[in-house]
Amino acid sequence: MKITTIDAIKVIVPMRPGTVHSAPWGKPEFDEVPKYILKVHTDAGLIGVGESYRSVTEGEIAAAIAARLGVDPLRLPLAALPIPANGAYDAFEIALFDLVGKAIGWPVHQLLGGAHRDRVLVDYWCGQKTPDEIALTAQEAWAKGFRGLKMKCTLEDPMVERVQAIAAVTPDLKITIDPNCRFYRPGAALELAHQLRGYNVEVFEDPTPKDDLAWYVFMRRELGIPLALHLSEPADVIAAIRADCIDCFNLGGGMVQFGRMAAMAEAAGKPVWHGSGVDLGILDMAYIHACAAARNCSMASDIIGNFLRADDLIVEPIRFENGHAIVPQTPGLGVELDEAALAQYRI
Repeated sequence: MKITTIDAIKVIVPMRPGTVHSAPWGKPEFDEVPKYILKVHTDAGLIGVGESYRSVTEGEIAAAIAARLGVDPLRLPLAALPIPANGAYDAFEIALFDLVGKAIGWPVHQLLGGAHRDRVLVDYWCGQKTPDEIALTAQEAWAKGFRGLKMKCTLEDPMVERVQAIAAVTPDLKITIDPNCRFYRPGAALELAHQLRGYNVEVFEDPTPKDDLAWYVFMRRELGIPLALHLSEPADVIAAIRADCIDCFNLGGGMVQFGRMAAMAEAAGKPVWHGSGVDLGILDMAYIHACAAARNCSMASDIIGNFLRADDLIVEPIRFENGHAIVPQTPGLGVELDEAALAQYRI
């Protein structure tokens, strides 16, 4: 089997109205940044599909395509795909795993070492909203079967009022507070944590800049709430383990790299979950396979783009039951590209 052609389709799929912010927050919004959908064709008639992260460049896609044409995907070392080190790697990793799984009749999680679970715990997600609007989002999450909510925020936001609003309508809903390092200094994070004592806050993720792990050592000792770092590079995971500065990890990266970093965290006794970029259906499904294959991926992952985007670009949506994503057992990723939707959102 040989790769004959690779299609890279540039798309912009907006968020559904009202799903991110209930007040203006600046432009461009992240959903206005293009993505690429890949279709990897072979002479055997099989097609593997992939999805890039946001902001991958056309040049990176072109370089990765050139490296793959004429290659037999069944003879590639899937644990170390020899694609040029660029932002397109993950999209091609997904497409080639999908292709090989279809060729040999295995689901992707089997190629990753085998599944430890047949369903993956997932939290709901929201951007910066007013307390009244976030209460509605919390009720929506609970009604859909989710038992946790990740909240994006900044230091200047009415965080106490938001948490109080959530607690008033869904007191058992767990909350992850994720300011993307915008609490700026440990003192601000500690002050907020003290104000939120008694509420159902499960974890603080990336409260301050990640270049000073001594801050995280201090915060972990004083915070009183589990502390997490969102990391995508093995060297950063090793540094955090050596510093013993956090309680758990939100991990990104490609499927293989996620598994390697999860194993590092497991050796240190740390649970993990999978982060996301509020993505489309192909990437979200790749996350599900990676989570299924990581033994210590026991925390709720951020596999939620399919609820928040205008379309997921796959024919059958990802199945969710009681706040869990169901792990496919069919060959490859277990998704079929929706060609009509792809044409609609192509740019």
